[in-house]
Amino acid sequence: MQPIRILFSSISGNTRGFLQKLATYATEQQATNPTAPLIEAVEISDLTNFADETSPFFVCVPTYLSGGNGIDSGVKELMTNTLGEYITYNNNAHLVQGIIGSGNRNFNEQYILTARCYAHATQTEVVADYELRGTTQDVERIYSILSLLSQP
Repeated sequence: MQPIRILFSSISGNTRGFLQKLATYATEQQATNPTAPLIEAVEISDLTNFADETSPFFVCVPTYLSGGNGIDSGVKELMTNTLGEYITYNNNAHLVQGIIGSGNRNFNEQYILTARCYAHATQTEVVADYELRGTTQDVERIYSILSLLSQP
């Protein structure tokens, strides 16, 4: 089985940490079930050379916002611009299977707003979300969701 490919951006390290936990969990699952998919997490940053993706992938994106209150206008997403540009590079957006969002529920309407914006831009859905660095239950839940969605 092909690994579940996830492109992500991580500014504070929370998203990177979550995906490391998700990859470790996938490896543990495969140890007891050889058909369980592994996780291939690829960080996209300002240093990334853009390329044409050749297989379906998920996107995991944190929420970084400036201005506004999440209800009215004035909200500006920032910090994940390179990831967004990579996804829209050539035909990459057509291979997006879904968006995973992270954020802080204290921000109310702004919670996972970046993920919702990416879903709209790629005409996909937010398939999962978690808060901050995520919990063990989040890892298990999101792995289960991605495993189901990535089946042929």
